[in-house]
Amino acid sequence: MKRVFIHTFGCQMNVNDTMRMSEALGSMAYTPTPTADNADLIILNTCSIREKAEDKMLSALGRYRQVKLQRGALIGVGGCVAQQEKNRILERVPYVDFVFGPDAIAKLPEIIQRVDADRVRVVETAWVDSERYVFPSADPNTSRGKATEFITVMKGCDNVCSFCVVPHTRGREVSRPFTEVLKEAASLTTVGVREVTLVGQNVNSYLGGISFAQLLLRTAQVPGIERVRFTTSHPHDLSDELIEAFRVEPKIMGHFHLPVQSGSNEVLKRMRRTYTVAEYLERLEKLRAARPDIAVTTDIIVGFPGETDADFEQTFELTEQVRYAGQFSFVYSPRPKTGAAMKEAEWGSVPHEVKIARLERLNTLQKRISVELNAASVGQTVEVLVEGSSKTDASRRFGRTSHNRTVNFDGDAPIGALALVHIEHASASALGGKQVSVESLPAIVIPEAVVAPEVCVA
Repeated sequence: MKRVFIHTFGCQMNVNDTMRMSEALGSMAYTPTPTADNADLIILNTCSIREKAEDKMLSALGRYRQVKLQRGALIGVGGCVAQQEKNRILERVPYVDFVFGPDAIAKLPEIIQRVDADRVRVVETAWVDSERYVFPSADPNTSRGKATEFITVMKGCDNVCSFCVVPHTRGREVSRPFTEVLKEAASLTTVGVREVTLVGQNVNSYLGGISFAQLLLRTAQVPGIERVRFTTSHPHDLSDELIEAFRVEPKIMGHFHLPVQSGSNEVLKRMRRTYTVAEYLERLEKLRAARPDIAVTTDIIVGFPGETDADFEQTFELTEQVRYAGQFSFVYSPRPKTGAAMKEAEWGSVPHEVKIARLERLNTLQKRISVELNAASVGQTVEVLVEGSSKTDASRRFGRTSHNRTVNFDGDAPIGALALVHIEHASASALGGKQVSVESLPAIVIPEAVVAPEVCVA
């Protein structure tokens, strides 16, 4: 039995792709290993959304070179950086054996056989035509012992925001037929999964035979599925039908990740985001009317080319006004082939020290808001889907509320159970408390001993 180590960078799409890679390699008798030191095959599943992820990839490749020298391990690079920078990777890292893009996951066994048989470096980054693209189907056994799992419902993006590389690395939008999505959700319940998250670069524009709102509602009706989530969304495509789904279906969890990117209309225009701040707030108001307690999170880019102090103040004020439950905020970094990278000289670069100062100020504000929102849960009893042992204290349990808030608690509820937890304390990132009771579910509970190995996520 050969061992494979997959180092995953980036988003939920990449985490899901890593599982499909592992399943494809299972046909070649590869079994996952939690460390690269004893691996016969090392794959880096890369992300190019942020510059730092690329730097981490190169740093990791430097570490894994020693494993190749000692064990003769094969090294491959997949994902978005591989799709976009295949020639640069091969030139800078001569000990990489193969490079493959997101569309080539199903070809992994063939790629590795070519490397082994012909002793050549292999590159497989060709796009699969939308009409011929087939979404890899999940093997439910990979998810055995987990309470929650991702299901890919679409890939690619047609929006071409000026800062984003996704259209260049993931291609145009392709939606998965809704029958496949529902079939995969049903198969996951047979191994104990209770919650599914439907993922795609822009799920709101899903066109897999039914609307995305209808897909959410039908997924919620799959026997054994207790919770449904999704990510990520574009504000422009947030429909009244989707908002209504939040009103009528309690199994759709009360959390919505709605990236705003900036609070300045001028910046949004340069970003090609196709909505104004007023339009964003109007959609958000309707969403909160449908689900008053909904927790909203967002993405924000600080220091986008041409961003003035006044532009940033508008972003700061928007954060205070909306009171996001959390946000993923980053300083702008130019991405290859994007409109912003080509226009930065014209629009004007923001000095790095200014970007950092703005980001720190925004993060300080968001931390205060997150603490205040989480503190409101102290003294309440909340429902938590148990996902396993706490990552900070193995003697405690861990799960999430409907609003996607992390809860670490004292108790003995098994994985997959819905526990009622009395909240005793809160921080900006998590809640803590004690189990009050456990609501049993009508299906199997998988022992923790059979939980699948975790992938390494950077």
